[in-house]
Amino acid sequence: MTNACCLMQMQSPAFHSVHSPLSISSPPKDRCSPKISLNQYPITSLSKPKFAATLRMSQSTHSSVVEQQRVLITNKHGEKLVGLLHETGSSVIVILCHGFRSNKEYKTIVNLAVALEKEGISAFRFDFAGNGESEGTFEYGTYWREADDLRAVIEHFNGANRVTSAIVGHSKGGGVVLLYASKYNDIHTVVNMSSRYDVKGLMGEIEDRLGKDFMQKIKEDGFFDVKNKSGTISYRVPWEILMDRLNTNMHEACLQIDKNCRVLTVHGSADDLVPVPDALEFAKIIPNHKLRIVEGADHGYTSHQAELTYIVSSFIKQALEEDREKSSQ
Repeated sequence: MTNACCLMQMQSPAFHSVHSPLSISSPPKDRCSPKISLNQYPITSLSKPKFAATLRMSQSTHSSVVEQQRVLITNKHGEKLVGLLHETGSSVIVILCHGFRSNKEYKTIVNLAVALEKEGISAFRFDFAGNGESEGTFEYGTYWREADDLRAVIEHFNGANRVTSAIVGHSKGGGVVLLYASKYNDIHTVVNMSSRYDVKGLMGEIEDRLGKDFMQKIKEDGFFDVKNKSGTISYRVPWEILMDRLNTNMHEACLQIDKNCRVLTVHGSADDLVPVPDALEFAKIIPNHKLRIVEGADHGYTSHQAELTYIVSSFIKQALEEDREKSSQ
């Protein structure tokens, strides 16, 4: 019997829409500019007296009701992607995408799958190629390649007469689901959790690690090695892979997202890996967009799992209800 996370839900503040302006502004030059104010955006702070939600790791009764099925899916490169289907018997399914150097067992992804289970919604969490149990070689960037992996997963379930009602991604996975939505118009509910909008911040991280002349070094050597705190090489980034990442233009991609596609961006106010202004930029340019800032949450929502799962599962439930109402008219 597998461990599961039980989500106990009570009332939460209602969603508020963040409407994109008609004119598209360029990303701010200073990503940490004090001129950016969060006052106009909904900030979620769920205190214990008002929201007694806890996530408890336990031997849940869900294991006797919801079957977790191991599924193998071949991507366009012939690599087998490994995933777990939380099967509730629903006709619709939600696909969950992990972040950079992560996998389907990441706490946030597992908790979301279980939260959806409790709502009777099937969920599928899988490892991108080169991560977790999936075949392939790990690569640093390759956002569009992972969007292709997601395409293979969606087509697999299409072939099984299952309707993918929503795609959800955390961190890099959030960027992947947005890129997917910009290229295909077959998914109408997208959740982006804490993904990066502006590569300038990424460049700053690389400079801090390798020095300001790192670009010249990479041109000369053809790669750079990322080391851990002990000095051991964690992974190698070839020049062409770095260029692929730096040339992935989230701004232009998000402009291609259909206005009928609902997009929710969730971001932690205390995220020190991807700054909050990145989330504000998504709110500016995606037409059908809602933004939720979770007060005090870090990049992984370490102490805010209940708030995150409530926000995301409520958004998906609301979208499903809207779709049902439209289909019945």
